[in-house]
Amino acid sequence: MKILIAFLAAIPLFLNAQEVDASDILFLKIQELEGEIASLRSELEAQAYLLEKFLSEEIVQENISNDNDNLISTETETFRFEGINDSKSINEVYDEGIEHLNEKDFKNAKQSFNYLADNFDDQEKIPLSLFWLGEIALLESNLEESELFFQRLAANYPDHWRTPLAHKKIGDILMMSGELSAAKIKYQYVIQSFPENSASSLALQLLENME
Repeated sequence: MKILIAFLAAIPLFLNAQEVDASDILFLKIQELEGEIASLRSELEAQAYLLEKFLSEEIVQENISNDNDNLISTETETFRFEGINDSKSINEVYDEGIEHLNEKDFKNAKQSFNYLADNFDDQEKIPLSLFWLGEIALLESNLEESELFFQRLAANYPDHWRTPLAHKKIGDILMMSGELSAAKIKYQYVIQSFPENSASSLALQLLENME
């Protein structure tokens, strides 16, 4: 009987002990979770820092790369302009322009001749490029542009073998523009200045036709 009473009396204590143990376990679990959360937070912060650092380094590297590319580009352009009178390059570009011209590809022909005229210095191919630019503009009925190219040829290369014909072409443009008096003066100039050139004979025939 005494044993039964003692057992019954111990039940509440046992239950309280179980409740205490459950509370302790829950508390420990919460602490464990808080520790894990703190650890995860620290890891996330570390990852965020590393990511930010990585992105910053990438931006710096990209800027350095861009600067290097610009430097290389500048050096390339400098090299190209230092070697601007390389005869092989001049001949290649000129031949390319002539090929386009023969194919009646005036757009690309103009691009080649303009590139030569604006970037190179050659006493033979540059005057010829200006002459063909004038001819192309004339074919396209762009009289003003054509006259500018022929004038540039005549002014900058007065001794070139195409210069007499360039002067005659200017006379043709003046005549097509209705400036007959100016055209006659130009033709007379060609006849007097270049009597041995075929351009003189052409100018003489045109003068006779205008009489």
